[in-house]
Amino acid sequence: MQNTFTPVILVHTFAALAALALGAAMFLARKGTFTHRIAGRSWVALMLAVAVTSFWIQSSGSFSWIHLLSVAVPLLLAAGVYFAITGNLVRHQRMMIGIYGFGLGIAGIFTLLPHRLLGRLVWGGLGLI
Repeated sequence: MQNTFTPVILVHTFAALAALALGAAMFLARKGTFTHRIAGRSWVALMLAVAVTSFWIQSSGSFSWIHLLSVAVPLLLAAGVYFAITGNLVRHQRMMIGIYGFGLGIAGIFTLLPHRLLGRLVWGGLGLI
């Protein structure tokens, strides 16, 4: 179990929080615009950073089941980008929403468990653990 915020954990956390915020903003923004394309490329880069940095974050020196998500995310991102390029916008939208929900939402919930580093910071800082 990690006990400190190492540089890799900080990059991973920053990229995840930035992807979470940018993705939420993209849900509200108009689709298909130049701004959407630039924001989308930035979001993909952030998600790749989250996935890649996760391999240097291990509990007890070994990978966990959540690292399967880190393997899947780049593949799913490639599929989502492919769908956008080929004009299959419905599949593109579904893919990116799914990555956002599972890749950031589900993983984020597990990150906030009380025994995890960020969870200890949040819940301990609130005086709940």
